[in-house]
Amino acid sequence: MRFNTLKVGLATLIAALPTLALAHPGHDHITSFSTGFMHPMSGLDHLLAMIAIGLWAVSIGGKALWAVPTAFVGTMIIGGAFGMAGLQVPFVEQGIALSVILMGVLLVGSVRFSVGTCAAIAGVFAFFHGAAHGMEMPLSAHGAEYAIGFACATALLHVVGMGLGKVISRIEAPIVTRITGGVIAAAGVMMAIA
Repeated sequence: MRFNTLKVGLATLIAALPTLALAHPGHDHITSFSTGFMHPMSGLDHLLAMIAIGLWAVSIGGKALWAVPTAFVGTMIIGGAFGMAGLQVPFVEQGIALSVILMGVLLVGSVRFSVGTCAAIAGVFAFFHGAAHGMEMPLSAHGAEYAIGFACATALLHVVGMGLGKVISRIEAPIVTRITGGVIAAAGVMMAIA
């Protein structure tokens, strides 16, 4: 059975839209989910890293197609729990910036390790992103619903990256992946020095 990345991405987005429309008071559980969902979408660093994870997973192929994004989302939730619990995670912002830079470099170099190593790399990066999400959770948000929101948004961004990777592979232009990686790495450097 073939997996259609675009269809899954669109279905996820459509499923999330009704919750985003309920902005008036009295829907605290929806607000918590929506706030969590929008958090990864609101920062270029998160957007670039999460799209890059999906793109990298497609460029590696095989079991990495699911192992890498799954490791990212799972470890990000653990990092989010650390942040929500108020535990100090050192170098969060630097870890996020470094994740963007290194994801770009991995794409530029078409780097392929074992699936376990790739999943571990994604997990290390994800921990910092999750910690940032958790530390920035509004006090009024319900933790579990907020976490479900940022996990869904992250998965959606991975699907966007995977869709981009599938398009690139269909047109047989791997140079596009490398150029995209270069842009992502350069953006990460700019974020790190800003």
